Amino acid sequence: MKFICKQSVLNEAVNNVSRAVPVKSPVTALEGIKMYLNKNELELTGYDLELGIRTTIEVQSEDHGEFTVNAKLFSEIVRKMPSENVVVEIDEKLKATIKGGDAEYNILALSADDYPAMPDYDTSDCVSVPQALLKNMISQTIFAVSVSDNKPILTGELFDIENGVFNLVAIDGFRLAVRTEKLNTEDKYHFVVKSKALSEVSKLLRDDDEKPVNMYVSRKHIAFDISGYTVISRLLEGEFHNYKGSIPQNHTTEIILNTKDLIASLERCSLLIVEQTKAPVKCSFGDGMVKISCSTSLGKLSDVFNVDVTGNKVDIGFNCKYLLDALKASESDKVKLLLNGGLSPMKMIPVDGDAFTFLVLPVRLKAE
Repeated sequence: MKFICKQSVLNEAVNNVSRAVPVKSPVTALEGIKMYLNKNELELTGYDLELGIRTTIEVQSEDHGEFTVNAKLFSEIVRKMPSENVVVEIDEKLKATIKGGDAEYNILALSADDYPAMPDYDTSDCVSVPQALLKNMISQTIFAVSVSDNKPILTGELFDIENGVFNLVAIDGFRLAVRTEKLNTEDKYHFVVKSKALSEVSKLLRDDDEKPVNMYVSRKHIAFDISGYTVISRLLEGEFHNYKGSIPQNHTTEIILNTKDLIASLERCSLLIVEQTKAPVKCSFGDGMVKISCSTSLGKLSDVFNVDVTGNKVDIGFNCKYLLDALKASESDKVKLLLNGGLSPMKMIPVDGDAFTFLVLPVRLKAE
């Protein structure tokens, strides 16, 4: 069994499918990439039983066959090949010869018989989303996904699609992120995708690719079809938090501010905040300005800049990182903050439109 292909094409495919390959697994075959050769097509698969990535590339060959090769080793070999083309040859004893220019490697491959099959999926139930849009929606919400396994359902994001509106939702108990877009579908979907899968999907999505990403949803799995790649992920089971009921509908204070100003001030605060203390940042809004202050064992900071304030004055404390994450995810020059006193969640929305809604829970301030 022998094939020849371009080093750059093989290197890109190997790197992308390797993202679904576990570093260590009790099933040795899963530490490898499965390759299925069918004449001039080579199918590459990485799979960890939860997440699978598969693609097909063009090669020069007249052979058929399949084998598995260690992902980490093969990836490094291909990456370091000095030539434009790579020649891979597998004999009947699964000895692999990989040649490029004057370099030649001899390694052992494995039988593909022990490699688990990825789940099948039904292509009849499909939702199409522009690649750039889905990439943006993921990037603006994934920061709020829970990293704790206390509530496994919150380690993923909710795809809530109904009446032509697509809400992508992440919650971790301290903050909430909702990204909203119109979608050309009247079908209803409600499922939760693991953040790891969405992170890998996002890396494959291209801002400049006019082809949409097709999502095929079944009872237990979702498949993303992205420009020649298929990403399959097991869906998370359980009841997602009622996010709509958590979003405040009223406010007593409205602030419009330059995002960069608040980001810069919070980054100055972060220089004083150490992991052990997690001291809050105090924000005092009123009289057309915000006063930022922070006090830790390393020192104190006070800062002030102009904002537009409508309504009651308010003092409120935040975890610096949580507020920073939301501001950066807004990707907006200006944002609107809506408050109901110093103990209720802060709501962050665009100055115009409703593309995103972020909530950040406050931190109780100590009496001065």
